[in-house]
Amino acid sequence: MMSDSIKHKPVVRETPCKTILGKSGISDYSMNCYGGCAHSCAYCYARFMQRFHPHEEPWGEFVDVKANAVEVLERQLCRARAQLRPGDVFVSSACDGWQPIERERKLTRECCRLLVQHGFQVNALTKSALILRDFDIFSGSSAQIGVTVTTLDQGVASLWEPHASRVEDRFHVLEEARAAKLKTSIMFGPLLPFISDNDEDVYALLERATALHVDTIWVDAFNPRPKVWESTSALLDTQFPGLRERYRQILFQPPFRSAYLAGLRGRITRAAGRLHITDRVSTCV
Repeated sequence: MMSDSIKHKPVVRETPCKTILGKSGISDYSMNCYGGCAHSCAYCYARFMQRFHPHEEPWGEFVDVKANAVEVLERQLCRARAQLRPGDVFVSSACDGWQPIERERKLTRECCRLLVQHGFQVNALTKSALILRDFDIFSGSSAQIGVTVTTLDQGVASLWEPHASRVEDRFHVLEEARAAKLKTSIMFGPLLPFISDNDEDVYALLERATALHVDTIWVDAFNPRPKVWESTSALLDTQFPGLRERYRQILFQPPFRSAYLAGLRGRITRAAGRLHITDRVSTCV
């Protein structure tokens, strides 16, 4: 059966780029072969890109394809040997590099191949099982394969991230990465307030990462980034109407937010301690 992520048809535009590998505050460099993301996650922080590249379509309903990304990266790497030292490349910071259109276009795959060949370390983070296709490129390299998970409940995940791979398929990515002797990471976030962030939820999430022997674990809170509230509040209105006001308080009222974050930090610390993985867990809370 065709998955929802494949059936979803966003508006696609070709948008040539001048550079593809850029400096980043997340890693040494970042790379985005696409603008926009068809996973349509309600909490996606990358919506801020619409400030600089406005679209008529709402976020999640368009994808800009940097069709010349591979050629541009080849030129950058050839010119940069005396200027750019090989380093860590975060893939991707403003889209999901393995979103559905990548199945056909293969831009992320070919760019990652070039990065590995030139001695760069790819730090991949995705919600797509499509990345399994590219393990032949990453095999034997220093690449780190990461997935993002917000909840273990597939029904809830389908509401917030409707066109991403199933949660269990993401965990399968980590299993296969470990079997391929690749480093692994997981981003638990943003944890969904009052939905996937209580003591039991946090412990269950970290317990899965522990069972999979994940090398690096990040946990992130729900943050009030530009344009996120309108998509979040719309989803809450239809699916979780009783939570709308509580979300508004923890996002926009400092006393509520401070108390919420302090409680969340405590839950993460307690769970990590019980599982003896404190040294592997980093929080953005």
